[in-house]
Amino acid sequence: MRHDALREAVRDAAYLEGDFVLRSGRRSSYYLDKYRFETRPDLLRPLGARIAAEVAEHAPDAELLAGPELGAVALAAAASLESRLPFLIVRKVAKEYGTGKRIEGLFDEGQCVCIVEDVVTSGGAALDSVHALRAAGLVVHTAVCVVDREEGGADELARHAVRLRAIFGAGEFAAAAKPT
Repeated sequence: MRHDALREAVRDAAYLEGDFVLRSGRRSSYYLDKYRFETRPDLLRPLGARIAAEVAEHAPDAELLAGPELGAVALAAAASLESRLPFLIVRKVAKEYGTGKRIEGLFDEGQCVCIVEDVVTSGGAALDSVHALRAAGLVVHTAVCVVDREEGGADELARHAVRLRAIFGAGEFAAAAKPT
């Protein structure tokens, strides 16, 4: 699917206007409902392909992908299928039962991981994953997201030596907003 066609399909599926409070605590007049594009195979497949292409180009040393729960797991799985790179799931907190792990999946200390994210605003969720992965001995220097809301997340990640690569910038959605 071409870039502009995929952008329009994601926008049509997930771009909502109104008064919203974001994870960062900020208020916004629009919201990108990630579950509206992550749960549709017709969008998940091309997004997985685009993420895999971004990883191949901008993080060629990545041996693993990592998706923070819950939102990015489907995207990481789709990109894993396309790239053939295994993926990890980064929990918000370690399980209190079973293995008690915060990071699910197989990895070896020192492996390079590329984080997969859905929508990045302030970068807080991605940074939580960066810290957890680094604490486990993994190397993280790149994150790929579907949408960068262009509200400081890329800069915040850069302050922690992580480059953010976005398939779409929020400005692309605003410039092509749905007619009312």
